Amino acid sequence: MAFVGRSNAGKSSAINAICGRRKLAFVSRTPGRTQMINFFSVEDNTRLVDLPGYGYARVPADIRNRWEHLLGFYLLSRAALRALVIIVDARHGLTPLDRQMLRWFGETGKPVHILLTKADKLGRQQQVLQLKTAHRELAEILPGATDQLFSSVTGEGVEQARAVVAEFLKRPE
Repeated sequence: MAFVGRSNAGKSSAINAICGRRKLAFVSRTPGRTQMINFFSVEDNTRLVDLPGYGYARVPADIRNRWEHLLGFYLLSRAALRALVIIVDARHGLTPLDRQMLRWFGETGKPVHILLTKADKLGRQQQVLQLKTAHRELAEILPGATDQLFSSVTGEGVEQARAVVAEFLKRPE
């Protein structure tokens, strides 16, 4: 199961919160720190994968192109990949790159779950609005995809995300 999303959306923080480990995945305030595919063993022969972020413009074009190639190759060729969690900063909602990822990965037929991270930085009304907007967009782009609010700071949505990850990991390869 892989975690992907824009740079600085909270991928590493989400992995840490879901696994209940503070320093499993390296967390940085600087976008673009995850530059390689990082594997984290959670059970026998089961791994969570932290992929480099996409859409970060402050790295040289050749590095950005290398990351995009790495992402594409991994996501489309990895037979053992059971599902994808797309990390989206709730303050910004789905970006054009997130929508592109949904369309692109959706063709694999594998399940997708969206974590609307950093929900703690929004008021309750804004959270509800962002979740409704995401539901509506997912219904148009990839009807089978699911979504939820999430905060690694407050713990909101962590148990729900754990349940989704556990369910995805039960799927056969």
